[in-house]
Amino acid sequence: MDTEAQPTTERDRSSRPSDPAAASQDEAPRAERPEGRSRFALVARITRWLPGGRISLTLLVCLLFSLVLNAFVVRPFQIPSGSMENGLRIGDRVLVNKLAYRFGAGPRRGDVVVFDGAGYFGNADYVKRVVGAGGDHVVCCDKEGRIRVNGRSVDESAFLYPGDSPSSVDFDVVVPEGTLFVLGDHRGASSDSRDHLGSPGGGMIPVDRVIGRADWIVWPAAHAGRLTRPDAYARVPAAQGVQGDAEGAHG
Repeated sequence: MDTEAQPTTERDRSSRPSDPAAASQDEAPRAERPEGRSRFALVARITRWLPGGRISLTLLVCLLFSLVLNAFVVRPFQIPSGSMENGLRIGDRVLVNKLAYRFGAGPRRGDVVVFDGAGYFGNADYVKRVVGAGGDHVVCCDKEGRIRVNGRSVDESAFLYPGDSPSSVDFDVVVPEGTLFVLGDHRGASSDSRDHLGSPGGGMIPVDRVIGRADWIVWPAAHAGRLTRPDAYARVPAAQGVQGDAEGAHG
């Protein structure tokens, strides 16, 4: 029995640190450990080499973070005209969500999108509201002057510029797959899909030209807020030949 107990005693002894230096290293704060010291030394060398020291390093890190954010996540955009009034006013700064359509979901009716209009509207970025997506039949206008999408009249009064009619131009279009029919909320001051029906692309914007969805107004502070999709298109049925209900497909 004594011989069986001996290995346990040996294990207990060996489990105790015999090297005081090792024990003190285990108890030392992370910043004082060799790997911590090496990181601090690297930062110190960079700040000594960089004009301005730590302030310049901090600014550089912030700049790199901003560039990554702008390239892959959100992009600031300044509203250049009154075509989306009153929701978006001239000079408003909005943040465009570049991830909104990156994971399978496509632009939906009612979304406010920013897109590259080169070759379609002009050599600039534009902001408009999606009125029709692939397969949708968009007509103006019904007996009450409202736009109809897939046979359903749409009440746009919640976001249409006060005093504007839904359109002073008649149109009857079927939106090709992979494209969007877009209009400004201030119809009387907007150059949009209606004005380019005879241009290349027939006034439609390819989905792959969409930079992202405008989700937030960040400036001026008095006008700041989140942009949400209106309920006006919620009851529009799915386009013929498009699987799924209206909300799931293009809602």
